[in-house]
Amino acid sequence: MLLTISTTHQPATDLGFLLHKNPDKMHEVDLAFGKVVMAYPEASDEKCTFAMTLDVDPISLVRGKNRGQGLLDQYVNDRPYAAASFFSVAIARALNTAFAGRSKNRQELADSAIPFSVVLTPVPARGSDGVVERLFQPLGYNVETQSHLLDDQNPDWGDSAYVTLTLSGKIRLQDLLTHLYVLLPVLDNSKHYYVDQDEVDKLLKKGESWLADHPEKDFIVSRYLKRRGGLVRDAQERLEQMARLTDNAVDDVDVVDEKREAQEEALEKPIRLNDLRMEAVAATLAEHGAKKIIDLGCGEGKLLRVLLSNKQFTDIVGVDASLRALDIAERRLRLDQMSERQRQRITLMHGALTYRDRRLENFDAAALVEVIEHIDPDRLPALERAIFEFSKPGVVIVTTPNREYNALFENMPEGKLRHGDHRFEWTRAEFQAWATKTAETFGYEFEISFIGEEDENYGAPTQMAVFERCVS
Repeated sequence: MLLTISTTHQPATDLGFLLHKNPDKMHEVDLAFGKVVMAYPEASDEKCTFAMTLDVDPISLVRGKNRGQGLLDQYVNDRPYAAASFFSVAIARALNTAFAGRSKNRQELADSAIPFSVVLTPVPARGSDGVVERLFQPLGYNVETQSHLLDDQNPDWGDSAYVTLTLSGKIRLQDLLTHLYVLLPVLDNSKHYYVDQDEVDKLLKKGESWLADHPEKDFIVSRYLKRRGGLVRDAQERLEQMARLTDNAVDDVDVVDEKREAQEEALEKPIRLNDLRMEAVAATLAEHGAKKIIDLGCGEGKLLRVLLSNKQFTDIVGVDASLRALDIAERRLRLDQMSERQRQRITLMHGALTYRDRRLENFDAAALVEVIEHIDPDRLPALERAIFEFSKPGVVIVTTPNREYNALFENMPEGKLRHGDHRFEWTRAEFQAWATKTAETFGYEFEISFIGEEDENYGAPTQMAVFERCVS
């Protein structure tokens, strides 16, 4: 299988900086299933072309495995010539720097859309006519396909399932590689490796900026996950939540969210409320002897940082519905610079808190720090079931603002909430009523305490409920 990427953006040889591959050299990368060879057949200031081939060794794929397979399955197949999912992996491994959107010397160019022309051949395109166009045209590409005959000597036999694919358009290189990574296995309708929950996370991370709005999203999800019903449903539900977040956005969602966070932090900063919350939650988790902890709605990783400083916590998982927040958490926690032992203690996961997720079972404790007030009231029962009925950790800690205390914040209009995304804020009596109902419904006991200096009339700024599962 051959991939060529060409650009006329001048100087065109900057393509070498974007791909992190010197145009004057040939490059080889050995993978478990074959070898990647990369070179530049053309490299001038006017036009530069990068070529990449993958030579799959079909014998090494089956050597030592499935001895009972027939010879046809082992040695006669199309994988060396049309290796779609293998090629996706090869793109991610051999072009990992460009795939991540980084360029040491040309980062501004890596962040920019420039003209590209891409040719892939042969590409397995299994399914109805027009499947290639249906997948790539909504992403802004000009698409051309050239069919291949089953047999050049017998044209009456008709076209094969393989095409030469040409894509052109103005796009970021990272987006181009990501589209190929996701859609090549979808076109092939096959994968060479086992598909599990990790593939859902991978699909949603790589498709974060485009998949939810793609007209063929259900088709893409189904094929990418090899039609495994539970995984497909999970991905579709999480895509729907991502779409709702987008629909609820106004103007530039990133800018708006940052402004709202800044407003809330400015409001609470004089009383160190954020620091006090993190310290109180971490101390409570330690007092209960928890070792395996999930931070539900972890955001940009503020609690995770505190938890990592305590060696008692051996398995820390942060979960959030925002991939952007998880990316920020990864950078702020400097996961790529951690020692191997420290890195093994922490995992970041993309997930919706209102759906059952088996990855979040068998934990000692769960924390929801300033999370529930961001959930629509009609979705709270779903969140309660997902956490208290299905995940059912031994301890659940919930913190939320005390609405009564808002009267003490200077320059805060009456009736306003602390954060523009808050769906509600509870009084102390309302929080007590919710905690009582939740504990009785799901078999927990609870205690409520308060964080921050208490006022005689309005209470403390933050209220915290600690639920402990009853031992039957």
